[in-house]
Amino acid sequence: MATRAYWSGRIRLALVSIPVEVVSATKASSRISFNQIHAPSGKRIRYEKIVPGLGPVEAEDIVKGYEVEKGKYVLLTDEEINDVKLEAKKSIDLVQFVDEDAIDPVYFETPFFVLPKEDDEDAEEAYVVLREALKKTKKIALGQIVVRGQGSIVAIKPNGKGLMMEMLRYADEVKKPDTVFDDIPAKKADAELIELAEDLINKKAGDFHPEKFKDTYTTALRELIEAKLEKRPPKEIEETPPASNVINLMDALRRSVGKEGSKESGSKAAERSSGSSRRSTAKKKPAKTGRRKSARKRAAA
Repeated sequence: MATRAYWSGRIRLALVSIPVEVVSATKASSRISFNQIHAPSGKRIRYEKIVPGLGPVEAEDIVKGYEVEKGKYVLLTDEEINDVKLEAKKSIDLVQFVDEDAIDPVYFETPFFVLPKEDDEDAEEAYVVLREALKKTKKIALGQIVVRGQGSIVAIKPNGKGLMMEMLRYADEVKKPDTVFDDIPAKKADAELIELAEDLINKKAGDFHPEKFKDTYTTALRELIEAKLEKRPPKEIEETPPASNVINLMDALRRSVGKEGSKESGSKAAERSSGSSRRSTAKKKPAKTGRRKSARKRAAA
């Protein structure tokens, strides 16, 4: 089944216009969501839209309102909102290009895939040109978009054979780190502790493979639901055992480094043992040859 487009429009670079469709890069189907249920009857809870003192209201009588002060609103209809003319509702103008690592990760919000409009050869050619140009220059394109009543900055970058678009937060939506970290004392860490932490990090370093990370909480919830359906106790879900309560930081780091080191040394010891047995066998072979020579000498005598 074709993926439903989140947004359709054009990416514009100067006079070049590329018809595209934007689809979500994530899926929520693997997540578990719950409904509120009335326990005695087993029926789902429903909410009515009511006005205090008036009771339930009809859907056509509901409009949007922006609160300007307590209890006072500016009312806007859907038609008035839709009549706000912004080019960003129909196209993404690429207004700036920045280095791949120039954007602080805190600004990234939601990822999407960008596809060229189907059955449009000119769109496909321009799409490929933009993708290859971004790859060669190692840049990210920046623009703005309005979709579903929300304006956002977008970053467009190459992703394999295609393009990826990520929504970015505006500057006023992100807290300044200095205001959050202000109360952390300016304390200098012990050099030996840092060295031990570095050893631990290096032992656990590797490439990112997302498939290795399992959502054990969702797995446990699914098992609980299935167990209740089948009227049986839920099975135990395998997970990493909790860490021991080591109070001393130096002791905790030393134990952690030792634990990781023992995993490596186990495999290295097996290799050394295998190599040692091969060397031992190699040393014994000449001895057999020597015995054969002695036997031949005795036979000759």
